[in-house]
Amino acid sequence: MTTDPGAGRAEVVVDLDAIAANTAVLRERVARPLMAVVKADGYGHGLVPAARAVLAGGADELGVAVIDEALALRAAGVTAPVLAWLNGPDADYPAALAADVEVSVNAGWGLADVAAAARSTGRTARVHLAVDTGLSREGAPPDEWPDLVAAAARAQADGDVAVVGLWSHMAYADAPTHPTIGAQVRVFEEAVAVARAAGLTDARRHLANSAATLALPDTWYDLVRPGIALYGLDPMGGDPARHGLRPAMTVRAQVALTKRVPAGVGVSYGHTYSPDRETTLALVPVGYADGVPRSLGNRAPVLAAGAQRTIAGRVCMDQFVLDIGDDAIAAGDEVVLWGPGDAGEPTAQQWADAADTIHYELVTRVGGRFVRRYVGTAGAV
Repeated sequence: MTTDPGAGRAEVVVDLDAIAANTAVLRERVARPLMAVVKADGYGHGLVPAARAVLAGGADELGVAVIDEALALRAAGVTAPVLAWLNGPDADYPAALAADVEVSVNAGWGLADVAAAARSTGRTARVHLAVDTGLSREGAPPDEWPDLVAAAARAQADGDVAVVGLWSHMAYADAPTHPTIGAQVRVFEEAVAVARAAGLTDARRHLANSAATLALPDTWYDLVRPGIALYGLDPMGGDPARHGLRPAMTVRAQVALTKRVPAGVGVSYGHTYSPDRETTLALVPVGYADGVPRSLGNRAPVLAAGAQRTIAGRVCMDQFVLDIGDDAIAAGDEVVLWGPGDAGEPTAQQWADAADTIHYELVTRVGGRFVRRYVGTAGAV
């Protein structure tokens, strides 16, 4: 995806003011520090512009998955505290420490690598220790946690690291009454107690993702770590407006061609769609190479000629077709795949429902030949 201030044949339009406003809503809600997650190119909204917008909205620090994302923020002049948490054996810890990036550790070998980088650079590493409380993904297993904590306490005493965070991630925060939530909280608090007993008394606790930030106050601890909600989407699949949030992304394109066709004509590969009457077809020049899921042929809604239409036939690599009926439409007219929904366009949630997926996937995968354009002024340079 390219970024261009002008209009293109197909655009992802990102409202920076909406991102800032969403951040402010969440920051006010929790009344404690907020780590705004801008990984995955700002959830498809643009890493650096999203980071600047959330900071303008009151975010206290930033979270990314990998060190390269953190370094890109630093290269762009972003000086806010940033944590990179998905670090494998080849992680460039020296570069992270040189750029004042905090890192997460979930195993003894990772802690050893960070400590070695600290000694080689002469910089104390600011470290967050991750514990697996039930997601069975990142984080040290509970049976390995005491050893990791003890090693971290020794490294801290040696001056190699400063343990500044204790954290975990939730499996079912988007289902606020699920029994795993209480179980994970108990494991987390037990892990924190182990760390406190080992002398790691200054480390802040963080557990809450977007869903927990919206629905689970008992998980807020010392800071919250929202992601998708910053971009105005409800992590629980509902209407974001009920949380005071506004979607920041609108995906639009221009009709490339229209044609009048008779009833019964086959449309697109495999002729999986045929109109039952004479109609107008409109060709939209984006496809699965641009992040429009191929599976959404004959399923996804698109706003065109004043109404929502379902994609007619298969989504192709570079294009798809809409059946417009007898309504007026011409080459160059705008169509909207998804947006906030207040102008009659479909929402990312509608597309997610049609694809039997989550809106996270849609906003992070859209790209290809779409041009990203920004509106609003929050954080703009």
